[in-house]
Amino acid sequence: MHGGLGLHIEVAPLAFTTALTSAGDALISLTGELDLSGAPPLDEEIDRLAGEDGVRRVVLDLRELEFMDSSGLRLVALAERRLAAAGRELVLVRGPEPVQRVFTITRMEEHLTFVDAPESLDSDGAAA
Repeated sequence: MHGGLGLHIEVAPLAFTTALTSAGDALISLTGELDLSGAPPLDEEIDRLAGEDGVRRVVLDLRELEFMDSSGLRLVALAERRLAAAGRELVLVRGPEPVQRVFTITRMEEHLTFVDAPESLDSDGAAA
């Protein structure tokens, strides 16, 4: 990608890891950029978790995410619906200011569950 002044800007591709807890949480830690190119693999992972026995909640950890565009926002909104239809909850760990701004501007913050850290989730399934 080239900046407006002819500068070369490195774009960090989306990477994620998934860890399952004994409490039934699937913690997906994201790094890089959640955009059109990174959304499909994450969408497949969320779809897999929606159908997996023993998963009651999917937690998307956005703390290391550098950027998110409308493709990422769409993925999160659709994932929340898909998980709810499967009887599972989606919880988001707040990301850095540029990422959170996307949720604030679109007013999606009002419709999604956010926590400051995965540790703030209690074992009963509620945000503490």
